[in-house]
Amino acid sequence: MKTKNIVKTLILFIFCIAKTNAQEVLTLEDAIRIALENNFEIKISKNNLKISETNVALGNAGMLPSATASIVDDNGIKNSSQTRQDGTTTSLDNAKNSSLNYGVNLGWTIFDGLKMFAKYDQLKEFQNMSEAQMKLTILDKISSVNNVYYDLVQEQQKLSDLDSTIVISKKRLEFTQNRYTIGKNSKLDVLNAQVDLNTDLGNLVREKQTYANAKTLLNQLLARDLKTDFKVTDGIHVDRQLKLDELTTLAEKQNPELIMQIINNRIAELDLKQIKGERYPTIQLNTGYNFNDSKSSLGFTSQSSARGLNYGFSASMNLFDGNSQNRNEKIAKMQIDNSKLAIDQQLIQLRSDLTVAFQVYLTNLDLIDLEENNTAISRQNLEITAEKFKIGTITSVEFRAAQLNYINSRIRLSSAQFQAKLSEITLRELAGNLNF
Repeated sequence: MKTKNIVKTLILFIFCIAKTNAQEVLTLEDAIRIALENNFEIKISKNNLKISETNVALGNAGMLPSATASIVDDNGIKNSSQTRQDGTTTSLDNAKNSSLNYGVNLGWTIFDGLKMFAKYDQLKEFQNMSEAQMKLTILDKISSVNNVYYDLVQEQQKLSDLDSTIVISKKRLEFTQNRYTIGKNSKLDVLNAQVDLNTDLGNLVREKQTYANAKTLLNQLLARDLKTDFKVTDGIHVDRQLKLDELTTLAEKQNPELIMQIINNRIAELDLKQIKGERYPTIQLNTGYNFNDSKSSLGFTSQSSARGLNYGFSASMNLFDGNSQNRNEKIAKMQIDNSKLAIDQQLIQLRSDLTVAFQVYLTNLDLIDLEENNTAISRQNLEITAEKFKIGTITSVEFRAAQLNYINSRIRLSSAQFQAKLSEITLRELAGNLNF
């Protein structure tokens, strides 16, 4: 091959786009969908929410009557004796006695100091807590899927860049060997080119391992076969329009951790209502229909039976309990104060995390611009260096330096895009609006 054709081929391989293979292309949307369907922690959170929803019931709060059916059959055989007032004695061996009682009883608490209503509201808050916990779990898993997915995009781009540099290194070795054959290069140039090619091949092997590990991690998050092979989409798009004020407003409304602290405050307030309800009387209605039948072999009455309706009410009120009521109310009030402090603490932490993450986000955007400029410059430098290498005005070592500058600038650009995307994901997660 002529020298001119070799150089043209070299430059062509530098800027070529790698063809995709027959692997499945897994989009981020599909990855998130699979995670929502399969991830074990999300499934557990969904089940916990169903449990909380089931617990929100009037009966669980004590607002409905309770009915019980009972039956008692008691039998005995005894040696019995009886002495009457007139001194006469009656005795019987193996005297048989039996008693049968059965019926249905109904009890209904109609007033308990409004504790039942506070309990019912508290059950609703526990359901809200489970919803917030499930959202937090979902956000966490979707954030993890995003992070691993875009890490794969970055690693896939590195593989493409390393493939390109190997192509360049192979052409450089071929070109150097040809020049050595005609006496225009030394053996040292050929050896240097071979060492650089081997270095690039070693880097590619290590990168393939890193890429394979990242695939395994994503398959684990998706709770599917760890050996499932796939490709991810090319390129990382970073939203440059995020604003700190808007994110803070969203976070204060829908951040799951902040919402959970607010719910804890409501639960503490409802605890106090239930404790205060102990100061009031408890009134319960009671009714039932019962049947009784008894037989005795010895005594004034050998058999008796009764059946019928009974009804009435009962009332009780705590008059003194060793000041436990006052202590419990004081503790409940302190729990409310603690829950309010926890809200303030969580709010400050949230604002701090947003501020730090947003600054990192802005820094990463600047790094993207810088690396894009570096990549453009290093590409131009490589083109010029390739032309000089063609005519023999620079050494292969200088060409290698230009080659590495270009490849490294592309890798740094990909890394900057990845880090900026991570910052964007973190901000959206804190704001509670990471797209599902």
